[in-house]
Amino acid sequence: MRFDLLILDNDGVLVDSEPIANRVLAELLTEYGRPTTYEESVREFMGGTLGRVREIVQPRLGGPLPDDFEDRYHERLYARMRTELTAIQGVVAALDALDACGGLPMCVASSGTHERIETALATVGLLARFAGRIFSAEDVRRGKPYPDLFLHAAERMGAEPARCVVVEDSPPGVAAAKAAGMTVIGYAGLTPAARLAAADIVIERMSELPNTIRLSAVT
Repeated sequence: MRFDLLILDNDGVLVDSEPIANRVLAELLTEYGRPTTYEESVREFMGGTLGRVREIVQPRLGGPLPDDFEDRYHERLYARMRTELTAIQGVVAALDALDACGGLPMCVASSGTHERIETALATVGLLARFAGRIFSAEDVRRGKPYPDLFLHAAERMGAEPARCVVVEDSPPGVAAAKAAGMTVIGYAGLTPAARLAAADIVIERMSELPNTIRLSAVT
């Protein structure tokens, strides 16, 4: 089957932001009275929205997180991203290779806010590459693991869901793409491959991406 659209998650797929983001989140939750390690943050929250963090954490706290939780999180996150953030190893070469062998249309669909996505992509020099083709959980009623964001991206890009291939690095993202009826490539960067088993195929290096897409399109 020929693919008409490649949908890329941002955090952990294009930019190596997940280690930074999960350290910031673990620190904040600990300060708010819910001791959280970096490893726990990765396991429980990676790939989801801050709204999902509230849904999980507030019952454990027995009350709401502060109103400024999101603002404080983003303030710390952006400060660290501007000095520490890099692109995922091999992703630029992989995107260049895909462009060189047919120019498969691409877009970004991420649980982050538009500000976060654009800040991250600008920091690593990828913003111009995806300008006008960036979709956020802010654009839909329900974020990952629901399919809404991927379906929204496909509709805006004029592609049938069944002809879309998604690259995701988190279980909620994989679940969302599968629920949207799309082919899913799991990228086992920070997430163990076993946790991405619901994907159609799992890769461990971005250098594998171009050939994986080519092979998936003919099987």
